[in-house]
Amino acid sequence: MAALSYYLLYPIILLVSISPFWILYRISDCFYLLIYYVIGYRKSVVVSNLKNAFPEKSDEEIAKITKQYYKYLCDLMLESIKTITWNEKAVKSRVKMMHAEMLDELHSQGKSLVVVMGHLGNWEWAGPCFSLHCKHQLFVVYRPLSNPYFEKMFCRSRTKFNTQIIPKKNTLRAMIANKKTVSAFALIADQAPSPIKSAIWMDFLNQDTPVYNGPEKIAKMLDYTVVYMNVKRVKRGYYEVHPTVLFDQPKETQENEITFAFNKKLEADIKEQPRAWLWSHKRWKHKRKSVV
Repeated sequence: MAALSYYLLYPIILLVSISPFWILYRISDCFYLLIYYVIGYRKSVVVSNLKNAFPEKSDEEIAKITKQYYKYLCDLMLESIKTITWNEKAVKSRVKMMHAEMLDELHSQGKSLVVVMGHLGNWEWAGPCFSLHCKHQLFVVYRPLSNPYFEKMFCRSRTKFNTQIIPKKNTLRAMIANKKTVSAFALIADQAPSPIKSAIWMDFLNQDTPVYNGPEKIAKMLDYTVVYMNVKRVKRGYYEVHPTVLFDQPKETQENEITFAFNKKLEADIKEQPRAWLWSHKRWKHKRKSVV
């Protein structure tokens, strides 16, 4: 069944991927009408998340952001497919790395990085941009797809520009194995932690939220500089990657200081661009157990 679905869908995916961007976004417009108005994909989850995150906003404002989000989501899906066949010229014209000289200075000092990000903007495009503009060897931590055929296809696209990818379960092992290489290990760290009992709880977007502290543990263990990256959507199809050094000496930080700082920075960027975060994810399905 996995092979059948792949061979049925691959010609369509390839056709979409080789399409010019103007056609790509016309397809996205059609997808938006289907997903928002006909299917209503997780619309109740999106609206509930937005209302809880922005209690000060009116129903009209929430409705507007909801529509903007679904348009962004459709763009994001098709932009991800575009990475299968795009080239270096397309990456450099569509995604701009800001302050690359700051990262180059860290590289010249022999400092490896733990890069923390959220599902904000287009995180799939951030990897190729980093690899083409920065000197660090980039390793991206990811969750493998269940379908081995699609997994192989997207692995090829993600490693096209010398980016290396690491299944999440192998993160620490890979980092230790590459300790002598000046590297950057990118982790998207805004999903609910698993198992939930290991969560750190904090106020995030006006809600009691379990957060993942894996990047902090790794940064402290290896003493890697912690860099936060915001992938900012400038306009349709164009992004800027903004790196910020959060902690240059993570071993000297207090417990949970790195985790809280990352999430607060991400929170501020979500509030600046609410349309471009993954609101359809069931981020707040867990509740903190009361202590009796």
